[in-house]
Amino acid sequence: MGTLADVIRTVISPHCAANLKIYEYQAADLSSEPCFCPQTEFNDKEDSLFFNDGVRRIDFILVYEDEDKKEFEKRHTFQRKKASLMKMGMELEATKSVIDEKLTFVKVHMPWDVLCTYAEVLHIKLPIQPNDLSSRPSPWRYLSCITKYFYPNEDLIRKEAEFFTAPFEKDRLDFFHVRDRDAFFTESMRSRMAYYILSRAPYEIRGSIKKFGITKLLDGGVYKAAYPLHDCRFNVKSKEEGCPNERFLLYQEWAHPKSFYKMQPLDLIRKYYGEKIGIYFAWLGFYTIMLALAAVVGLGCFIYGYKTQETSTWSKEVCDPEIGGKIVMCPQCDRECKYWRLNSTCEASKVMMLLLCFLLSPCLFFPAHFLPVVTLFLEFWKRYQAELEYEWDTVAFLEQEEPPRPEYEAKCLYERKNPVTGVKEKVPYTACGRCVRVSIGIGTVLFWILLIVASIVAITVYRLAAFFAFSARLRAQDLKELEPLKEYVTPQMATSVTASLISFVVIMILNILYERVAIWITDFELPRTKTDYENSLTLKMFLFQFVNYYSSCFYIAFAKGKAVGYPGDPVYLLGKYRNEECDPGGCLIELTTQLSIIMGGKAIWNNIQEVLLPWVKNVIFRYCTRVASEKVIPRWEQDYQLQPVSKLGLFYEYLEMVIQFGFVTLFVASFPLAPVLALVNNLFEIRVDAWKITTQFRRVVPEKAQDIGAWQPILQGVAILAVATNAMIIAFTSDMIPRLVYYWSFSVYPYGKSSGHTMEGYINSSLSVFNTDDFSNFSMPIGKVPNMTTCRYRDFRFPPGHDRQYEYTMQYWHVIAAKMAFIIVVEHIVYLTKFILSYVIPDVPYAVKEQIKREKYLTQVILHETNLKLVSKLGKILNIGYDNQSIPKS
Repeated sequence: MGTLADVIRTVISPHCAANLKIYEYQAADLSSEPCFCPQTEFNDKEDSLFFNDGVRRIDFILVYEDEDKKEFEKRHTFQRKKASLMKMGMELEATKSVIDEKLTFVKVHMPWDVLCTYAEVLHIKLPIQPNDLSSRPSPWRYLSCITKYFYPNEDLIRKEAEFFTAPFEKDRLDFFHVRDRDAFFTESMRSRMAYYILSRAPYEIRGSIKKFGITKLLDGGVYKAAYPLHDCRFNVKSKEEGCPNERFLLYQEWAHPKSFYKMQPLDLIRKYYGEKIGIYFAWLGFYTIMLALAAVVGLGCFIYGYKTQETSTWSKEVCDPEIGGKIVMCPQCDRECKYWRLNSTCEASKVMMLLLCFLLSPCLFFPAHFLPVVTLFLEFWKRYQAELEYEWDTVAFLEQEEPPRPEYEAKCLYERKNPVTGVKEKVPYTACGRCVRVSIGIGTVLFWILLIVASIVAITVYRLAAFFAFSARLRAQDLKELEPLKEYVTPQMATSVTASLISFVVIMILNILYERVAIWITDFELPRTKTDYENSLTLKMFLFQFVNYYSSCFYIAFAKGKAVGYPGDPVYLLGKYRNEECDPGGCLIELTTQLSIIMGGKAIWNNIQEVLLPWVKNVIFRYCTRVASEKVIPRWEQDYQLQPVSKLGLFYEYLEMVIQFGFVTLFVASFPLAPVLALVNNLFEIRVDAWKITTQFRRVVPEKAQDIGAWQPILQGVAILAVATNAMIIAFTSDMIPRLVYYWSFSVYPYGKSSGHTMEGYINSSLSVFNTDDFSNFSMPIGKVPNMTTCRYRDFRFPPGHDRQYEYTMQYWHVIAAKMAFIIVVEHIVYLTKFILSYVIPDVPYAVKEQIKREKYLTQVILHETNLKLVSKLGKILNIGYDNQSIPKS
């Protein structure tokens, strides 16, 4: 048996040594041959979760390839690396594979003393007494006869009893609510403790260089896999007596497609997969409910716009042969582009009016209403998260309780004085070294962001060149092959669709490349804890994804068509390419097209990656390792055939949803159906993610999580930015403000001739006149229409022959002033509403505060009583010693 020092040196990191009680078990000896691990035959119990003795529970599984089947020169290396993990205080039992004779499965069991020791090390909170505070009745209790159909079956998934909890201490075991030692620590707790030990067990020490952890051994191929066991098959109940069948229940009441309308069994998800998985699905479900409210309003406004688009004066004038048919528009590119009639955009203008009717209707205030709803979502999520923190015992999950990452500990070479404790500790870098690492990381991120900007410039150049080519062809009257779609296929639409598709492909390629770079940078920075690691990676990935996904949308919304000059003096990009112009109705339809393609393409691609690929891989693996049907495959080998869980876990799931959140909030003014599409996607996403982790992947190693981490401030930042972007989209991208200015000011005296406010004549008012003789030699169109001396273009400029020809008119300045006033007023109103809501709504519900106070009180009582007992014992010992000294010798 090893000493305490051996235990600490072999199994746990130095920072936990102070927390350990004296508990001895066989320590690893790296110089020796592998320790004896009992080799047993499979007992043909396919659903068994125990060793062959049927008593000791399997807490973890290690899979390795038998050394006897390997090349001779590799045997010694593999034996040395495996020795440390096979000589630990955990009990092991090895069983040969039923399918592949090369594989051996090592079953790991955590004895009671080891569980108690590491429960204290990890500050795991366990029940001390039943919760005696009465819970508030649900506001939906009167509708229980209806709402019960939208909740999981209570006969199958029963509500667990509520307890007050406290961090476990081995010396105070009597004060904890222990009814059954086998069930005191849940399966997820046992797996978490087992993984904690495995991830810190050294297998090679050479001087100051330490190599340890199951992760390194997995990466090096020493072990093929390491995972906790599922408790049963997902679609068949276990035959073992006493098996909880939680995986089966989760599949039936949560992951199965037939349960798409039911609320999620969050407590069972947390119990089976851990708090980190539970908090993700809680957030996703809460976000989806918010989308449902926004989708109802957005869909209603869209239907209103669809019903009223035919009555639009704009569409009527554009499509009228006597108005739009007689307006000849100036070419939108140099030389090759031709003159075109305004009514050629008739169908496109109807689609555009569908969006403009949305903005010109009472739904104009939908973005202004939607953004405070986003604030409500974030504030109520904080409250709901506080409830989950208390119920799931993560309230006191502080940073100092989270252990350092094994990768961090392995490179601790320098000493420093801890600013908090004053104790000397090892760190992997000096202050200067840390600055160098952070600087390299920041520089790399900026380089990749500039690379995205370069790709946007390249796509913009493509837009200009493609528009030049499409304008030369799609205005021709002899395109017989496009006759069915001819009215819809305009040069603007063709350019927008093709550029959006190319943009989407570039986005996905850059994502794949940058993902590896971001992981490499974060590994190089060496964050101390896993939370620090994930937060650092989250920030890098989101900054990149933000620029990657949204830059093309920002270009269309706020740059395209804003600096084009006029036909006689156009503006050129890079001195060569003439800047793009928007459609006569604005760039709103192009922005909607871009959003639709990126959102739709991203959703399809993600579902292929999340559903199809794991399923295909599992099918191929099972086909390649198929065995005779009469063979019984044990539980651990069934799980081995499933897909391994990604090292980054839920990172990509969060990233996908946050990017979607950005599309829904940042551009909702241009795409009122975005919440509807996001809602439909999320209803599938919840069940797809549930189906995936329940049926296609090995069981996740449970992890603690207090909240959604760095994603919370990111969501708040996106919500604040969304106020500005939506106000600017309405003001600068849509044609709403110019229409309102014309309706209220320029359609009546002194600027107009109408006796009442009207939209008639707006087309003529919004299109300026250009003399075709004023074209420069470089931009003069090749083909000229006979007897035509003028053409029209989208702007507010004085006509030729005026004293101030081609300068901006008074209407232009009115429109600019109205746009700026609109932005300022809307932003101030929405921001004020947002901050008032944030201030009024408390982050922690009152009932939760009371329960936390009650729990702290009980914990203090236990500590006080324990200390009193210790003092009493010490007093008795001192009294006995004093009495013994006073007794004279006989």
